[in-house]
Amino acid sequence: MKAAKYSLLAFYLDCVKVQGWTVFQEVRIAEPEVLPIVLGRAEVQALLAVVREPRFRTCLRLMYHCGLRVGETVAIEVRDLHGKETPPRLHIRNGKGGKDRYVPVAPAMIQELRDWWIVHRNPKFLFPSPGRGWADRTLSLSQAMTGSTAPMSVSSVQMAYRLARAASGVNSASTTHSLRHSYATHLLEEGVSLRQISQYLGHESLDTTVIYTHLTAISEARTQAALAALYQPLKP
Repeated sequence: MKAAKYSLLAFYLDCVKVQGWTVFQEVRIAEPEVLPIVLGRAEVQALLAVVREPRFRTCLRLMYHCGLRVGETVAIEVRDLHGKETPPRLHIRNGKGGKDRYVPVAPAMIQELRDWWIVHRNPKFLFPSPGRGWADRTLSLSQAMTGSTAPMSVSSVQMAYRLARAASGVNSASTTHSLRHSYATHLLEEGVSLRQISQYLGHESLDTTVIYTHLTAISEARTQAALAALYQPLKP
């Protein structure tokens, strides 16, 4: 519907040169508000445990650990890892909307990323693409990644997630983006403020992050306890 609206707008205003029409400003497209899929902590653990390929396992683990989009993760460069700072953090460049942001990282995750980088030692990318040389078996996987000039593809990570999802038996409707939703929900359950989570996710508005308050098991339990207390005076 949005595509139709802006196609018509471009045709009539830019091509036909119609003057004085305001209909396109008045038309509003109501988008459905679908609750995101959130995996439980045990489900996340089960899913990540079945990923055998180190490059995909590390990539998916980092996506959950920092709440990253898959495109942001594969584009991370070695220079973006600030492990010696206190606290350690990751520089996300050119995220959604072209914005940069920093996200906190646990020291143990920093060490895991360093161990992974030692495997390939690519001078630029943390997750370099193996390229065609590896597929042709002319180079080993590590050699192919060392000389790579491009990051790992988004589609390859998404395929690795689908295979892990099938093997672990977690929600079949979940996607790589579900790791990001799970990160936000689990941080909220641990008491991290909504405003901080919003900054870590790179949301422009706090309203976008508020949706996670409806998805936490802890908040739901508190609601049930409150409802039980409210019901006490109503008992016959």
